[in-house]
Amino acid sequence: MSKAKFTTLDSLSLQSIDEDAELIPLMTPEDEEEINNENLPEVLPILPLRNTVLFPGVVIPITAGRDKSIQLLNDANNGSKTIGVVSQKKEEVENPSIKDINKIGVVARILRVLKMPDGNTTVILQGKKRFNVAEVVTEDPYLSAKINEVPETRPDKDSEEFGAIIESIKDLALDIINKSPNIPSEASFAIKNIESNSFLINFVSSNLNLPVEEKQKLLEMSNLKDRALATLKFMNVEHQKLELKNVIQSKVQSDMSQQQREYFLHQQMKTIQEELGGVSHEDEVEEMRKRAKSKNWDEKVGKHFDKELAKMQRMNPQVAEYSIQRNYLDLFLDLPWNKFSEDLFDLKRAKKILDRDHYGLDDVKDRIIEYLAVLKLRNDMKSPILCLYGPPGVGKTSLGKSVAEALGREYVRISLGGLRDEAEIRGHRKTYIGAMPGRIIQSLKKAGTSNPVFVLDEIDKLAMGNQGDPSSALLEVLDPEQNSEFHDNFLEMGYDLSKVMFIATSNSLNTIQPALRDRMEIINVTGYTIEEKVEIAKRHLLPKQLKEHGLDATHLKIGKAQLEKIIEGYTRESGVRGLEKQIAKVVRYAAKNIAMEEEYNIKITNEDIIEILGSPKLERDKYENNDVAGVVTGLAWTSVGGDILFIESILSKGKGNLTITGNLGKVMKESATIAMEYIKSNANELGINPDIFEKYNVHIHVPEGATPKDGPSAGITMLTSLVSLFTQRKVKKSIAMTGEITLRGKVLPVGGIKEKILAAKRARIKEILLCEDNKRDINEIKPEYLKGLTFHYVKEMSEVLDIALTNAKVKNAKKL
Repeated sequence: MSKAKFTTLDSLSLQSIDEDAELIPLMTPEDEEEINNENLPEVLPILPLRNTVLFPGVVIPITAGRDKSIQLLNDANNGSKTIGVVSQKKEEVENPSIKDINKIGVVARILRVLKMPDGNTTVILQGKKRFNVAEVVTEDPYLSAKINEVPETRPDKDSEEFGAIIESIKDLALDIINKSPNIPSEASFAIKNIESNSFLINFVSSNLNLPVEEKQKLLEMSNLKDRALATLKFMNVEHQKLELKNVIQSKVQSDMSQQQREYFLHQQMKTIQEELGGVSHEDEVEEMRKRAKSKNWDEKVGKHFDKELAKMQRMNPQVAEYSIQRNYLDLFLDLPWNKFSEDLFDLKRAKKILDRDHYGLDDVKDRIIEYLAVLKLRNDMKSPILCLYGPPGVGKTSLGKSVAEALGREYVRISLGGLRDEAEIRGHRKTYIGAMPGRIIQSLKKAGTSNPVFVLDEIDKLAMGNQGDPSSALLEVLDPEQNSEFHDNFLEMGYDLSKVMFIATSNSLNTIQPALRDRMEIINVTGYTIEEKVEIAKRHLLPKQLKEHGLDATHLKIGKAQLEKIIEGYTRESGVRGLEKQIAKVVRYAAKNIAMEEEYNIKITNEDIIEILGSPKLERDKYENNDVAGVVTGLAWTSVGGDILFIESILSKGKGNLTITGNLGKVMKESATIAMEYIKSNANELGINPDIFEKYNVHIHVPEGATPKDGPSAGITMLTSLVSLFTQRKVKKSIAMTGEITLRGKVLPVGGIKEKILAAKRARIKEILLCEDNKRDINEIKPEYLKGLTFHYVKEMSEVLDIALTNAKVKNAKKL
């Protein structure tokens, strides 16, 4: 059932009259009898209704807006107050004729007429009897027609079936009123107090939520019992709809209550955050949206950001995923999308900066200047992937910082030593709690530009763990053909790394994955000569240490001779890291005396160095006499640069066994075996009695047994040592050698020549014996590095022996 409504005759909308519930009369059987006995007039003015049907006995308010309708109501109200009310067939007809209205209507009495402020007229009508339009009398100024009464067929008063129908209608009507929030409670009072069965049926039918056509059909039913059954049927349908609606509303109300509770709590939390100086969820989203407008990203990135921001806006701030999503969007906003620093193309300035910060390293500096020159000419060039390869302490990492300053770019350093998780490079997926981007993306965020200088430090010390291979993840980073769309798992978007200048540093190439090594341009950063170390100490190390210890040049002076003594007697390295530590000790000595107000020599002497640093620890490496047969100086390459080593051989009574000691690797042991077999097969040419090999055991030892040694370059050194032992001939003074040997008697080239040359100079070696194919390596070394050295280039083992051994016998030579 619906609530009572105003019914419009024109386009005015329906309006509720809940407050006018007193207009619903409680018709008694006596009133009904009086109406039934009343005679109808022959002609009545006909009032067409657009959207309702009037039933006998029912009171309804009607708003009239059409001029004809207003005139009809005014004339009737001043006259008999009786009119005929008929519903229109089509609501949209503005000026209905006899064919546009239904034939069956209800005679109505005007109870009250009200003038509305908007010019319309509201009238309250009460239905009486049904009639049939017989003949139209007039159509102007309004419709009038002759009518015939249409009587109703009523069942017997004692009919139990009809009585049951009436009771069902009452009960169902009361249930509908109780369950419907839209029907005023006064309606239940009216239902309970209706005594007339016909009025009850008409009252309920009038208030059903039915179309005009269905209500007209109910009105046209002459049999009251049939009308009651039809009304009960419609009431059942409405009752079921109402129950279903209440169930749905109950569920929705429960959800809404929960949402309202959460909203209330969120509002409280928002207020608390604002009081504490925080930012609310909505303010945070709006702030991100404002920041996004200033970003210089392309359409694809912008769409992705908007999508992810909308996702965050829908999230509950209390869930764990919310913080990940917020961090994700913060990263998007902090990354320097398409933001580049302007390169400085002043090559002379760049060269001054490189020369200022690094003494020597001319090959590396020339390569940087070449890169800048090409970049200046093209103004569009993919950055190269440089790998500075060399021993520790030679300035590989600090060189990257100087390159960044020379280019005018931001400087970023990433230490890769011991890294064993692929996610450190590529980042974690957002599905994991605590997810974060990889170091590449994090460093770009830190740099603030998309073209910084990246120093990938210790790239040779990457490890492989259970979480993947980080060196394989670096392949995409360092491949110029792929890194324009570098994919980070956390970012979920390709990022352009093609403008980044990557500089990797490495102590060894052997541990770098071959595919990764292939993508880099290897630049060999060799060690320094003694002269270079002295200059580096004067220009960089000493001023740096004085500043770090709160002193200046007036508090301490170290001459070149003293610096050279520190270098030769207290350091053995290719770089200058150990030298800096020794200089720091000297500076601390001065700082202590100044703080304690004690006298000291401002200009350090050799005696002061011995007092501060102790006795020289490395003098033994510079001198080995040649008075003992079988001792030869070799040249070796180590992880800290070039070094010298001594190979000793000795004979003892036995059965010709060969023993090799000194913590040697497989390759080095094989070199000793090759040398021994060569000597045996060429004993006559070498002047050696073959019987010696069966009567004596041979023991070869390389000192410093705690240090692992391996490689083929000691081959000619072992050969010379054994021949010197068997022939008891002296080895030349101040000679060193390096080279691989074969069973055919050939000498093969080896690597690390420059480092070995520098080690020889540190050890005061005068002559160096090399394979002829290594001559090209010597030609690449600066002439000043070779000053004071004599080189012998050989192809055959016989040449090695002719140059290295003298004809003089050693003192107390054994008789073999």
